[in-house]
Amino acid sequence: MRLRTISPDEFPLQLREISQSPEKLWVRGSMPPDGTKFLVVVGSRALTSYGRQACESLIAGLAGYPISIVSGLALGADACAHRAALRAGLHTIAIPGSGLNDDVIGPKTNLGLAKEILRAGGALLSEQDPDYIAHPYDFPLRNRIMVGLSHAVLVIEAGSRSGTLITAKIAVDNNRELMFVPHRIGDTHGFGSHLFLRLGATHVSESTHILEALGIEPNQVAAENVVHDLSAAEKKLYDFLEDPKPRDEIIRASSMPAHEVLSLLGILEMKGVLKEEFSL
Repeated sequence: MRLRTISPDEFPLQLREISQSPEKLWVRGSMPPDGTKFLVVVGSRALTSYGRQACESLIAGLAGYPISIVSGLALGADACAHRAALRAGLHTIAIPGSGLNDDVIGPKTNLGLAKEILRAGGALLSEQDPDYIAHPYDFPLRNRIMVGLSHAVLVIEAGSRSGTLITAKIAVDNNRELMFVPHRIGDTHGFGSHLFLRLGATHVSESTHILEALGIEPNQVAAENVVHDLSAAEKKLYDFLEDPKPRDEIIRASSMPAHEVLSLLGILEMKGVLKEEFSL
């Protein structure tokens, strides 16, 4: 797919407003239509199973809404976010630290993902010349473009030495809505979450929290699209909950192990198709 450049007057408005806005961007593929909200999703390259489940479920719950998922094409959370967006039928933009020619895009294991993004109508962006090979110092510069493009930033996981913390700080410095997935006390992958939540970041445990941050009103049509894409086990529980029921009753009636039922209920809540309520 051919490369082209876009100048600042063609950038989304929010990208023009950041300090050190790029002088031009190289583009492969298709940018989303006007009115689309840009959600940056970042996190650890060594993504845990919890982080993967959270990333996939939260993005799945955004299906049907005018949202583009933006990430950096790296291993771990970035790749998970792009793939979850593709499965949900959402537009997605990958911004590598390199140029956009096939022979320099890294990591090489994600070149296939980059091509899949293009086939699905997404885009690759870079301020680097097409044949530029990325160096470690290029990634913080790349991160400022991701944050500049964003309306909100969602962090899945971030350890104490994670480069994701740089992205989070850039988001704070540029007044972007910063959201973190919660983690257990003592979980080293939750260092960034615990740090920035104390500093005022938003806690995200379901997709509707992301919609609120983006200023998007939930609608029934989008919710129906999410329900249509539920797995067989998720659909079984969803159908059983036509009327509110206590957890114990759900577990007894499901004929599934309790831990599996609780995990599925958590996924359904993240996808925004059910909400747990507590009575006093």
